[in-house]
Amino acid sequence: MTIVITGASRGIGAALARQYEDAGEEVIGTARGAGAQAVLDVTDPASHASFAASLQDRPLDLLICNAGVYLDKGDDLDTGFGPDLWAQSFATNVTGVFLTVQSLLPNLRAAQGAKIAIIASQMGSQTRAPGGSYIYRASKAAAINLGRNLAVDLKPDGIAVGIYHPGWVRTDMGGDQGEISVEDSAQGLAKRIAALDLAQTGCFETWDGRAHPF
Repeated sequence: MTIVITGASRGIGAALARQYEDAGEEVIGTARGAGAQAVLDVTDPASHASFAASLQDRPLDLLICNAGVYLDKGDDLDTGFGPDLWAQSFATNVTGVFLTVQSLLPNLRAAQGAKIAIIASQMGSQTRAPGGSYIYRASKAAAINLGRNLAVDLKPDGIAVGIYHPGWVRTDMGGDQGEISVEDSAQGLAKRIAALDLAQTGCFETWDGRAHPF
């Protein structure tokens, strides 16, 4: 199985890469700069074109859209959440997901029963609205909606799309107070992705197998 994981240089992406590599799968991990197996800036169309060209016509069994940013953590409603943060966050968390899928569609279509996993967050669910983190919440809500619509359009191609909340993970983004390790999250996500099929396409699930309200 050939797998592409975006944002694979650290955190959940790196743990997922290790998980699949240990299972003997071929993993191509991408990141924006140093330490990446393959360079991909998900906000840059030219970078997408270059990465897709490097794969040539290789069938891609699984695409994990993991790259993401949380730039407004701790911002204050009165003075924070600047327009630049909105633009940067949506460029990575939403547009970046779409461009990754779009650029790799020929490779996904070339595989039998390909899958796309979008790492979103329960912070984007309409049932989780305690205030604050407006930009991150809005971008993850958009990513969930994007995944749902991709699931509809790609089902005729035999491509299943799953959307996942990875848990509150102890990473640079999640912080030291996170509830689970990156290894626990990666193991759970790998199980969810393995179970994904066309009957479940468009699902939004937690890392530990619970259906999550949209």
